Amino acid sequence: MNLKPIKNKTQLNQALKRVDELWGAKRNTEKGDELDILMLLVEKYEEEHYPIPQSDPIEAIKFLMGQKALTRKDLEPYLGTRARVSEVLNKKRALTLPMIKKLHEGLNIPYNCLIA
Repeated sequence: MNLKPIKNKTQLNQALKRVDELWGAKRNTEKGDELDILMLLVEKYEEEHYPIPQSDPIEAIKFLMGQKALTRKDLEPYLGTRARVSEVLNKKRALTLPMIKKLHEGLNIPYNCLIA
C-alpha cells in the first residue's frame, strides 16, 4: 500500500478506480485499511475542489411541498397567515426561529436545510 495525497483529477480518477476494485473488502484487513484511507483522501479532495453549495431554505420547503403534494394552505400552521406564507415562499420575508422549529417538528425538514 503506497498511498499519497490526491493532487489532481487524474490522481482522483485513479483513486476512484482503486476504490471500485477494493469495494467490499473486509474491515481490519490490508485491503480494508487501504479502502478506508482512499475514501478519506477522495473525500478531502472533493471537499476542496467540488464544494457543495449550501441549500436554500425556501427551495427545500418547495421541494418538500412537491414531494408531499402540499399546498400553500398546508403551510399556514407552520408559517402563519396566507399572506405570511406567500411572503416567505416569495422570499420577501425570512424564516423566523419559531417557523423553523415548527417546520422541523411538523414536516420533518432537517434544521440544516432550513437555516441559511
